[in-house]
Amino acid sequence: MINKNDKNSQRVVRHKRVRNKVSGTSERPRLCVNRSLNEIYAQIIDDVKGVTLVSASTRDKEIASLIKGKTKTEQAKVVGQTLGKRALAKKIKQVVFDRGGYIYIGRVQALAEGAREAGLEF
Repeated sequence: MINKNDKNSQRVVRHKRVRNKVSGTSERPRLCVNRSLNEIYAQIIDDVKGVTLVSASTRDKEIASLIKGKTKTEQAKVVGQTLGKRALAKKIKQVVFDRGGYIYIGRVQALAEGAREAGLEF
């Protein structure tokens, strides 16, 4: 019998390995990325307090009007820019990037670049 590798379970293993080394503090919270087949979500989390400080996703109503008719990669960049603006409004300048076990390419990379363009440093 042929066993097929489950890509999501492999991603979860990678994410756990990364999370052993990466954690957010009050000074440098963690920018966590999660993507599904159609959507992308990003949060800035303070792991010490266990609180989400800022979040943005393609499901947000104000972002939905901006991303209409764009590709998924372009949508991810808009989400990153919006997240960066929201973070700067809460005086969050530096973050630690947690790619969530995903490969740093495509939508994850576009989200990171959008957040950098908005002024976040990581």
